[in-house]
Parts: sequence; C-alpha cells; structure tokens
Amino acid sequence: MEKGEEIDQFQLLEEKVNSLISLIGSLREEKESLNGKITVQEEKIAGLTTELEQLKAVRDNAKKRVVSLLEKIEQLEM
Repeated sequence: MEKGEEIDQFQLLEEKVNSLISLIGSLREEKESLNGKITVQEEKIAGLTTELEQLKAVRDNAKKRVVSLLEKIEQLEM
C-alpha cells in the first residue's frame, strides 16, 4: 500500500468515525425526547387511573343508594 492510499484509508476511517459520533449524538437526543414523552404518558395514565377509581367509587355509591331506595319502596308496598 502506498502512502497516498494509507492516508485515504485513514481519511475514510476518520469520516466513518465522525459519522458514527454524529449518529450516536442524534440517537441520544431521540432517546431523551422519547423518555420525556414516556414520562408525560405515564403521568396521563396515572391521572386517568385516579379518575377511573373515583368514577367507580361514585358509581358504587349511586348503586348503593338506588338499592337502598328500592328496599324502602318494597317496604312501603307490603
């Protein structure tokens, strides 16, 4: 291999390394962005889970009240 070819090989290697470094930087930024989005979605899920539990509690309370009213109506009919 001649000196000119060796320099070209080193230059090619340097370009590939620089390209990989750039790619790694881009991937890290994308990872951070995705982690942020995951955090937002997890917070939304937590909020919706809390809301669902509250709605279930309201529904259960309403059901108990309806059953209680029906029982009172049945007592009146006797």
